[in-house]
Amino acid sequence: MTRLKLYGTPLSGHVHRVTLLLRMLELEYEFIEAGAELRATEAFRKLNPWGQIPVLVDGETVIADSNAILIYLTKTYAPGTHWLPEDAVAAAHTQQWLCKAAGEIRYGPASARLIAQFGTPEDYPVAVKVAKKFMPQLELHLSQREFLVTDQPTVADLACYSYVALAPEGGISLEAFPAIRQWLLRIESLPGFIATPPLPLPKPAQ
Repeated sequence: MTRLKLYGTPLSGHVHRVTLLLRMLELEYEFIEAGAELRATEAFRKLNPWGQIPVLVDGETVIADSNAILIYLTKTYAPGTHWLPEDAVAAAHTQQWLCKAAGEIRYGPASARLIAQFGTPEDYPVAVKVAKKFMPQLELHLSQREFLVTDQPTVADLACYSYVALAPEGGISLEAFPAIRQWLLRIESLPGFIATPPLPLPKPAQ
């Protein structure tokens, strides 16, 4: 019986970052499709009162929030590895980029994608403004290094990867950012990498 269960949807970047770490740590897990109907159920609300995905269940342990799940998986199944540096400065910088994933990336490129592709009621001009400010900063940072924190990938790279890679789906071009594109390729070359599924084709007009 598989101990780990991941609740989510394949098109979610938040879910994707957790999927990447599970695969890169070679952990067996059961993926449970958690669409809007399931997330509205009392059973799911017991797992996460906010009704959000992803949610990881590990035996009796339940962890919600994608970045929290990344920390939990690394601390539990890959302690002392490059995924979560123990050095104080590197650990702080890893946390800094996890905050960027939850901040500028979530409310920049991720928000733009949610609006453009799924009709989420957020502010598209604001999302574009956030992205236009953040992406050059990320480009400058990556022009001087291969990964975000150390010379090896950390959970910060996985947390930031998904929605940056998917930025064009929200109308945010990566054409002007060669260092970012090279960083994306480095993540995609890691063992266990899997891409986010393509968006479904629009239904033909009746």
